[in-house]
Amino acid sequence: RWGQICWLQKPGVGLDAISDAMEACIYCLLKLCCREQPCYLNLIQLFLQCFYQTEIGQTLDLITAPHGNADLGRFSEKRCKSSVKYKAAFYSFCLPVAAAMYMTGIDGEKEHTNAKKILLEMGEGDVTGKVGTDKQDNKCSWLVVQCLQRQILKENYGQKEAEKVAPEPDLPAVFFYSHIMGLTEQDAVPLPPVIFLGLTCNIYKRKSDLETARAGRGGPQ
Repeated sequence: RWGQICWLQKPGVGLDAISDAMEACIYCLLKLCCREQPCYLNLIQLFLQCFYQTEIGQTLDLITAPHGNADLGRFSEKRCKSSVKYKAAFYSFCLPVAAAMYMTGIDGEKEHTNAKKILLEMGEGDVTGKVGTDKQDNKCSWLVVQCLQRQILKENYGQKEAEKVAPEPDLPAVFFYSHIMGLTEQDAVPLPPVIFLGLTCNIYKRKSDLETARAGRGGPQ
């Protein structure tokens, strides 16, 4: 890059350069801490795959909702699910659990497939309760796709005024909590179900359910 402007000053890069630097640091840390471990190669492949999937999700987000263009015709349930799955579910849920599994010697394909099946459901749509600024930023969210009041959305979507950003109801708990709990009971074995129950209960702020799960399955207190 001799004679050219530095990376962070290039148009369209800016603070994204920090993300690039952080990604590079991950592999340095993995080499420093895990180079001699049997799980080293699996961890490298896991992080590479996760970054690739996250970048796909970010690209889908930008294609679906270009900045300043609140076009609801672009939104669909399939596109919403794909965007959230790749943009957030992999790194928020699959990555940490899969990394922990590899580091404890659990590297079987069946175990990882079953874990991913449960964890991707946890990252589905608005299950996480992470609403943030989806309405103001013109994002394709689960609630928008499901909402029947299309005309109200057209009048308010993408607007910055606070009075036009109505609180979103707690619909995810109604639709997804029982489904995820059922998947956990069905597919967690041979992994301890309390791992997934703990994540689920944290998402839904159900402390009593988590305590019951731990007591019933001998999980960590």
